[in-house]
Amino acid sequence: MSSAFCLRACASLLALATASNVNAADLPVENEEILVTAQKIEQRAVDVPITITAISGERLRELGVSDLDELSNYVPGLNIQEQSANNPGIVIRGITSDSGSAQQAARVTLYYNGVDISRSRGSYQDIYDVERIEVVKGPQATLFGTASAVGAISIISARPKPGVSGQLTAGLGNFDQRLLSGFLNAGSDKVAGRIAFAFKKRDGYVNNLSTVQDDLNGQDQFGARASLRFMPTETLTIDLIGTYDRQRNPGTAFINRALPPAGPSGNVFGDAWLDGSPVSRAKLGLDKLGLRRDVYDGNVTLNWEMADDWQATAIAGYRKFDSLEVFDADGSRASWLEFAEDSRGWQGNLEARFTYTSDTLRASFGGNVFHEKNLQRVPFATEEGTFVSCTVNALFAQAQATVRARLNLPTTASTCIAPDNSVRALAATSILTGGRATALPYASETTNFGRNDSYSVFADATWIPTPSVEVTGGIRALIEKRRSGYSAIQPLSTLLLASGQRRSLTGAVDTGGAIFRTENSFQAFLPRFNILYRFSDKVNGFATISKGRRSPTVALSSAASATGPVPSINPIAAETVWNYEVGLKGAAGMASGSIGVFYQTYDSFQVSIVDPTTGLSRTASAGSAKNFGVEAELLVKPARWLSLFGNIGYIDGGIDNKQSIAPNFRNARFRLQPEIQASGGFTVDTPLGNGMRLFATPSITHRSRIFFEVPNNLAISQSKVTLVNVRAGLSFADEAFEIAAFARNLTNKDYLLDAGNTGGSFGYPTYIPAEPRLFGAQLTARF
Repeated sequence: MSSAFCLRACASLLALATASNVNAADLPVENEEILVTAQKIEQRAVDVPITITAISGERLRELGVSDLDELSNYVPGLNIQEQSANNPGIVIRGITSDSGSAQQAARVTLYYNGVDISRSRGSYQDIYDVERIEVVKGPQATLFGTASAVGAISIISARPKPGVSGQLTAGLGNFDQRLLSGFLNAGSDKVAGRIAFAFKKRDGYVNNLSTVQDDLNGQDQFGARASLRFMPTETLTIDLIGTYDRQRNPGTAFINRALPPAGPSGNVFGDAWLDGSPVSRAKLGLDKLGLRRDVYDGNVTLNWEMADDWQATAIAGYRKFDSLEVFDADGSRASWLEFAEDSRGWQGNLEARFTYTSDTLRASFGGNVFHEKNLQRVPFATEEGTFVSCTVNALFAQAQATVRARLNLPTTASTCIAPDNSVRALAATSILTGGRATALPYASETTNFGRNDSYSVFADATWIPTPSVEVTGGIRALIEKRRSGYSAIQPLSTLLLASGQRRSLTGAVDTGGAIFRTENSFQAFLPRFNILYRFSDKVNGFATISKGRRSPTVALSSAASATGPVPSINPIAAETVWNYEVGLKGAAGMASGSIGVFYQTYDSFQVSIVDPTTGLSRTASAGSAKNFGVEAELLVKPARWLSLFGNIGYIDGGIDNKQSIAPNFRNARFRLQPEIQASGGFTVDTPLGNGMRLFATPSITHRSRIFFEVPNNLAISQSKVTLVNVRAGLSFADEAFEIAAFARNLTNKDYLLDAGNTGGSFGYPTYIPAEPRLFGAQLTARF
């Protein structure tokens, strides 16, 4: 598939390049060009010598996209998995960045108004009132910092502008969906302000049979942004932006396929029964399953045109997040694996960049200082007999099932949950203690800390020897100091103590609340090289070589010794990637598009390994890995009222078959990496007369099988998924009012959002169903 596909795609783009000499007047409509700032200067997307997808705020509305995970369906090479706003998985070209550990760095940079917000638990950002979103693929250290090991997503909010304007949108839909969003803009050529907000609420789409919990996988979030722009002179612009995001979502549906109500049929798309913990408030922090998350973001950006050829940009950013999520990790009614994740932290960022532009040379240089301080605390609550009974049952269930199937014997019932949903495991404590106790509540917690500083200088230069050729070289020099901490409160288990074992219930080593600390410093040089060749003013070819790096992990936990608990330090080398790609991008009359072919090699590819006895994960190196792929996008606009679009991404990558710390990871495909991802559709936008306009954008998205974990396991994967989405409506009174209807997953396809999870570490993988059909209507008023 790969070589034939590449040949056909490259031939198509070559034809597009040679067709650029066709007289545009002979063709119906030329496509509008979008301007981007991926290289920190305003350029046409076709002139940027890297693979980039840019989607405007207006295009997001046409597609009906209101969250980042929906956006990823329309960008080849991008997948965003949102278990919750606290736990997003961002995947570029098959490489995932989703670790919640305060000790571990991100792989994908998420930028918000020019500032890195990549720390996983603080990165989720609602996308209301945005100017555009740029998805840049491949390492971009000189442009988007050290976290952009495999790419970057840059969100640019709408800026204040002169004049008075506003918009208000209200919506309703199934599952009691409610939406209220809008903006108000007012200003002059000197001072302008803008206030925008979005409130989104929806009931959970997974029915929870529990009488003490809410339905699962719902939404309850609010975001507000205030922007102020000062333009005291024609050469100086100052932007101040403050943003607040809040989530109060109900719990995530971790469904256990092997236990009732899903088992023995294993249907994870029916009801769930997640009771949570009876000591949830006292031990986990919230009364019910769900998420309580608050994010505060402040940004000041100064742009100064110092002279005709010189520009200076300074950005200062501050972000603080406080996120607590309580989840039922065993996916059953039993009070077995009840967890919370308490993530808190703040970061500060200061960057200065100077840019020179002339007819033959573009150059930029500057520096960046970044500081972050955060923690991840993981409380755990259970009942000891239930934990022992369900854990032992899980360890032997699969082996028993295999033996009984060979002997043609019936499957035995679980000793954890009975078919009638009663919790058999509740009797375990009485049995194991000979009746001396009927319940033994148990609670513990672990906390990891991270305090990281980085200092870097960078420079980029583009030489333009002729109007047809641009040659770019750049490098970032980096010094970073990473400090890690770890503490654990792990009481001795009463049941294990009675059997002569002095250890915690999960096996984690207690530090008595004491915090162990360690630190290390690192240096790196991250280069990039690009060449752009202009076949014409509208069609360009490019080639890129760049190096990316995921920071080393100063991993720290605890271990037992004869004298008591001691620090366990597990340093993991930096993960490095070399990226090589070539491509074409451009337009010819009514058609525009791009194609890129890339090849990536990884050293010290970092993976998470879970200890099956404790359920705790640690970072390790799986050795080397490789990634090959093709990404193509096409837009055809045969008439002013009609445009057709399509894109496709093909990826063949995975971990090499070589010796590594994690040998069972050999030859595995990357997590959340589909081999093929594609989408297509069309947009109709036509006037009807008398100030009325009809619009519609139906689309289809497709994704081949993905594995949710490494090592790969078919039982913990999702086969190919094809979804149909549509947004259509009518505007009137010269677009002052608009009514629109939308549907996502129109055919109500059952598919999984994730599988494995914490339950998988204890022998019972859990499954999260993705969104069913969601539909609704929205009314918008503008002035």
